[in-house]
Amino acid sequence: MIGAGVIGLELGSVWRRLGAEVTVVEFLDGALPGMDGEVRRQAQRILEKQGIAFKLLSKVTSVDSSGKRLKAKVEPAKGEGKAETIESDVVLVSTGRVPYTDGLGLKELGVKLDERGRVVTDHYFATSVPGIWAIGDVIAGPMLAHKAEDEGVAVAEILVGQAGHVNYDAIPGVVYTMPEIAAVGKTEEELKAAGIAYNAGKFPFTANGRAKANQQTDGFVKILADAKTDKVLGVHIIGSDAGNMIAEAVIAMEFGASAEDIARSCHAHPTLPEAVKEAALAVAKRAIHM
Repeated sequence: MIGAGVIGLELGSVWRRLGAEVTVVEFLDGALPGMDGEVRRQAQRILEKQGIAFKLLSKVTSVDSSGKRLKAKVEPAKGEGKAETIESDVVLVSTGRVPYTDGLGLKELGVKLDERGRVVTDHYFATSVPGIWAIGDVIAGPMLAHKAEDEGVAVAEILVGQAGHVNYDAIPGVVYTMPEIAAVGKTEEELKAAGIAYNAGKFPFTANGRAKANQQTDGFVKILADAKTDKVLGVHIIGSDAGNMIAEAVIAMEFGASAEDIARSCHAHPTLPEAVKEAALAVAKRAIHM
């Protein structure tokens, strides 16, 4: 797998569970660039425990396909050190995606593009050409189907005179590995870079009854809340069914909820989302089952 991003880890996780030997080569110093640092480290540890090998700070410079097996030449990312050759049956290149705007006639129409080839739009998804709107992977923002769907709905509402809107601070992202990884809002690194004071609450699935009964105790829930207002700024989950659990966090953030709001909401027992409530309690150092 060339690239330790979302697609590389998802498909690497699938093939590892099917019994294949998987090696992930990543140019940067860790998996899942851009995600919360603590989640990234935990995810890599779990996947390594499952048998996936990581070669970080490395780059694939060529793949020889002339023989029965593929031969990938791997070198240090900074060019210092010895190169090695990894033989494999399959090489998957998953080093990122770009907007598909070539050949659409956009330049001929006068539709403005940015330096990355994305269509430039205003707050109402209108392009530089009257009567042309753009949504989804061809404009700025995460390349996610649900983000594009919400933008499509917003444009349709705008066209009939309604107030179409997308809250980009509450767009969830899910990595479909095993266990799953899900996040919405800001990471700790982003909050630190912006100089925003925050409190963090974390709760491990090792202390969650349902996770223990399911024998799926890897991971945790982490909630980041504004230090002054307690407003939830980000939620990060690594664990079984994280992709479904993140929905509660998205709704909470859409309504401007505080960590205390989540903490005071009754959660059914025994369920995995109880870990979300406990993480919210932990923001104020009030977790019960720790």
